[in-house]
This record gives sequence, C-alpha cells and structure tokens, in this order.
Amino acid sequence: MKRLTLLATLSLLAWPAAATPEEGLSAIGDLGQLNGQALACGNMSVASQAKKLVIAHAPKTRNYGEVFEEQTNAAFLRQGKDHAECPTDEDFAGALRSLSNRLQVALPAPPPANQAAGR
Repeated sequence: MKRLTLLATLSLLAWPAAATPEEGLSAIGDLGQLNGQALACGNMSVASQAKKLVIAHAPKTRNYGEVFEEQTNAAFLRQGKDHAECPTDEDFAGALRSLSNRLQVALPAPPPANQAAGR
C-alpha cells in the first residue's frame, strides 16, 4: 500500500507543469504533503530540504504559505493516524527531486539578489 501511494504521488509530481498560479499552488501543496510526512517520520533532513524549496520558489504571499502549512499539517496527522510505514530515504529523495523539477517549471526561483542587481 505504501509503495502504491508513493508511486501515485510520484506520477503526479512528474506530470508536466504548466506555469499557472494553480499549478504553483498545487506544487507547493504537494511539497507540504511531503514535508508533513517527513516530519511525522522524523526525517528532519527531508523536512529541511522541503522548507528550503518552498522558501526558494514560493511567492512570499499568505496564500502560498497557508497551502504549505495546511498540507504539512494534514500529512503529519494522516501519517500518525494511519500508522503508515514511513518511506525509505530513497523514496523521499526521489519525491524531492521530482518536486524540485516541478517547482522549477511552475515557480522558477528568482536569481540571487547580487545577480539581479547586475553585480
């Protein structure tokens, strides 16, 4: 069951992203889901990487922050409630790679401040 859920999630993450606000919110929501599961499983490295991705890619608006937090909380609670087996480190790494690629299309990270200023 765990593998089926993970495969379904990864297939959704691999879907070509259209650069629309809805796709950006969807990607941030999926990142929140991964973050919540990682937190519930005690995988702080994955949670840290997920947070770095949201900081790098999500517009600094309330809407994006709320979606990330809501999905983090929902996944955290679901992981504990269902007593689901935690994904392996490799499964988490694959999901992070897929989400990173998806976010680069849906919400490209702005260049660092010193590059944007032409330095």
